[in-house]
Amino acid sequence: MVRAAVGETTSYHSRMADPKSKSPAVRRRSAEAQVGSDVVEPAARVLRQFRLVFNAVKTHFAQVERQAGIGGAQVWALSVIRSSPGLSVNDLAQAMDVHQSTASNLVRTLVELNMIATEKNSADRRSLKLRIAAAGSKVLRRAPGPFAGVLPEALASLDADTLNRLSKDLGALLSALDADERAAGIPLGQM
Repeated sequence: MVRAAVGETTSYHSRMADPKSKSPAVRRRSAEAQVGSDVVEPAARVLRQFRLVFNAVKTHFAQVERQAGIGGAQVWALSVIRSSPGLSVNDLAQAMDVHQSTASNLVRTLVELNMIATEKNSADRRSLKLRIAAAGSKVLRRAPGPFAGVLPEALASLDADTLNRLSKDLGALLSALDADERAAGIPLGQM
């Protein structure tokens, strides 16, 4: 809550409810003052934090694509395949925490780009073993890290208590959003 000029307590939303009652310059100054204010409504403060997170992720993936020439999810898949030669598509999906069909699509694209090679598994002819190709290694040398993305790396750096609080609180937010849980298996670099 912010004190109004006449001494009454009011919220940002109620002050901005009738934007036509103020001139454009007054509205702009009021908005600028609110942005720079230390006294910000909790929902607006958290929204700003989400904007910062999304911008950091978006900026990283744009840099990856600019330097590597392929998307962030593809770079991540390449790095997983390089670190575990011979893994299967299911193993890749598990390592990236994505749906198996998403991993299959990543593999298909990387094969078409000649960045990975596949071979039939001798024990199970339906399963493929994945290996990085020279072109894939070259892309990884150009790509900026972290290969999994800045958000997974930042989350991995947090302690268990912080992660548990985040999980609980984000769960409440997702419930309020009535979010489609199927989207949880889509890499951020493909959104």
